[in-house]
Amino acid sequence: MSFYWVKTNAFIKKVFSKYCWDIPNNEKKIYLTFDDGPTPEITDWVLSELKKFDAKATFFCIGKNIKANLTLFEKLITDGHSIGNHTMNHVNGWKSHTNEYIENVKNCAAILDEQEKAPHHLLFRPPYGKIKKAQSKILRSLGYKIVMWDVLSADFDQSITPEKCLENVTKNVKSGSVIVFHDSIKASPNLRFALPRTLHFLKENGYKFDIIH
Repeated sequence: MSFYWVKTNAFIKKVFSKYCWDIPNNEKKIYLTFDDGPTPEITDWVLSELKKFDAKATFFCIGKNIKANLTLFEKLITDGHSIGNHTMNHVNGWKSHTNEYIENVKNCAAILDEQEKAPHHLLFRPPYGKIKKAQSKILRSLGYKIVMWDVLSADFDQSITPEKCLENVTKNVKSGSVIVFHDSIKASPNLRFALPRTLHFLKENGYKFDIIH
């Protein structure tokens, strides 16, 4: 498994200060986010778990998955969650020519624009957290807020235990944290263990759930 920070390093946040890493507040608000959906069965299950705790989240959706699962995507909206762009095909910015990358983001945006009720979709999260400076500059000039994260559950990492996935969140969360999960098949084994327990932990410890605007 490639290297990643579970808790984003403060120096990285400072160097890349034009990105949103966390949203500081005095109300114990945290921001759950889910990448890579909508995915049949898994996203449905996530929505059901969130509803049990009256929790709202922000979903960074892949354009091709929206297109293939429109009814499920519409449920994200009707349930009151926020929507972000995660490219059309889960593209790695570091490995892409800038023009092609921007076009891929725009293709996803076109799918989102067809859904008139989709809220706040000028949010963007680069797949793998990898984006070139030039790509970032163009997207920000188009009005996008580039959202990274403060806490990575690492649910996608099949080499860690579900218990470790849960601990990644509970040991590192603080007021204002942007937390990443994935509503994907790959992440599902860790997600199904960690998400309900994370929601319970956050609720028990007085955290409030909010969406990213």
